[in-house]
Amino acid sequence: MESKKRIVLIIVIGALIIGNVFFALNYFLLNRELNSAYSIRDKAEVNTKVVNFASMFVKKVLQADKEVDFETRLSLENAVRDLKDKEVMEEWQNFTGSSTEAEAQNSVKKLLEILISKIQK
Repeated sequence: MESKKRIVLIIVIGALIIGNVFFALNYFLLNRELNSAYSIRDKAEVNTKVVNFASMFVKKVLQADKEVDFETRLSLENAVRDLKDKEVMEEWQNFTGSSTEAEAQNSVKKLLEILISKIQK
């Protein structure tokens, strides 16, 4: 009788250990998958912000028929800050601080190049 209880107890403990290992393995696999999903989401957010800023910049600055007004500058400045990217911000400041048209054109080229390189795959 005692040996039957012991066998049942060993089987129950073994089943519990196997269950714990199973759930721990599933936890780690799902955690890795979740981190991957967060990474993909973060890249998509960055890409959306970069594309939105680049599109706004092209439409409101490069295709503008007249001088860019204060509201447009402010919205562009806010969009640049929203990117939270030091390199883009520095080139934006170079562009806005340009004293000649040639400097501005070079800054635009560099800014667009940086923006394109920021789009993550």
